Amino acid sequence: MFGRMFDAVVGRIVGSTNNLSAQIDQLRPDLSRESLGVGPDFPGIAPNPLMSSDARKRNAELRTGALALGVLVDWREVNSNPRVVLMFDVETADGVSFRGIADEGLTITELTRLAPGQTLPVRYRPAVMDHYVALARGADPADVQQLSDEIARRKRT
Repeated sequence: MFGRMFDAVVGRIVGSTNNLSAQIDQLRPDLSRESLGVGPDFPGIAPNPLMSSDARKRNAELRTGALALGVLVDWREVNSNPRVVLMFDVETADGVSFRGIADEGLTITELTRLAPGQTLPVRYRPAVMDHYVALARGADPADVQQLSDEIARRKRT
């Protein structure tokens, strides 16, 4: 009986992608696509990435993805863990620019250091290019500096 109840509740919560997005828009209007300033093709915010196998797979792929630089545009706290959604203007080594979104668990110290305009290393999946990024916490500082130099050199020419 509990299994059927659980399946029914999960089925109602998860529903279709559009239904989930609509529920998020109602529950957290500050996380809606309109509030974040992005279009309908931009990925939605998962209510809990720990419960979604797709989100776990995506996050694992992002942790080993290609390095890029992201300028923090805005961020929203999702819960008091604190779990935050970070929005970046991302620039890759190949000269591709896109709006990226990261769903991260941060410490209180990291959260207090966030400031729009701040440049942070991020990782993305070049083969997918779905706007999802992750903070590149373990990136080698020399690799980040080399990427920064490449981007700056390309902008000068």
